[in-house]
Amino acid sequence: MTTWGWIVVVVAVVVAFVLLAALLRIRMRRTHLKERFGTEYYRAVSQVGTGAGERELSEVERQHEDLELRPLPNAARDRYLDEWRQVETRFVSDPREAARSAERLVERALEERGYPAADDAERRVGLVSVDHPDVAERYRHGHAMLENVDGDGSTENLRKAMLDFRAVLEDVVQGRRAA
Repeated sequence: MTTWGWIVVVVAVVVAFVLLAALLRIRMRRTHLKERFGTEYYRAVSQVGTGAGERELSEVERQHEDLELRPLPNAARDRYLDEWRQVETRFVSDPREAARSAERLVERALEERGYPAADDAERRVGLVSVDHPDVAERYRHGHAMLENVDGDGSTENLRKAMLDFRAVLEDVVQGRRAA
C-alpha cells in the first residue's frame, strides 16, 4: 500500500474514533441527565426538543452548583411540619387562604434551604428539580391549581394544591432526593 493509502486509512480510523467518542459522550450526558432529573428530563425535551432540553437542563445543573444549599436543622424541620398541620386545619374554614399559606410555607422552606427567592418561579422550580425532580412537577401543578381557581374557589383544585404542596414540603424539609 502506498503512503497516501496509509494516510487515508489512518485518517478514516481517527475520524471513526472521534465520531464514536462524540456519540459516547452524548449518550453518557443523556443518561446522566435522565438519572439526575427523572421526569423533569422528559418534560424539558418534550417542550423544546432533545438538544435544547438537554442544554437547558445542563445549564440549570451548572446554576445549581453555585447555590449554597444546606439541610434544615431538626428544630426548623419540626417548625415547618407544625406550621403545615396548622395550615391543614385552616383548610376546612378557608380553603383558598390555606392553599395560599401552604404555597408560602413551601417557598419559605426553599429559601431557608438556600434556593433563590421566587422572583422567577420557573427558574426556581428548575433549580429545585436538580435535587427533587419528582416534586418539582407537583410544585408547578400546585401553583397552577391556585391560579386556576375561579371566583368562588374550586375546593377540589385547592385540595389538589394542598396535596401537591404537602408532597413538596415533606421532600424539601426532609432534604432527600425524590427520584
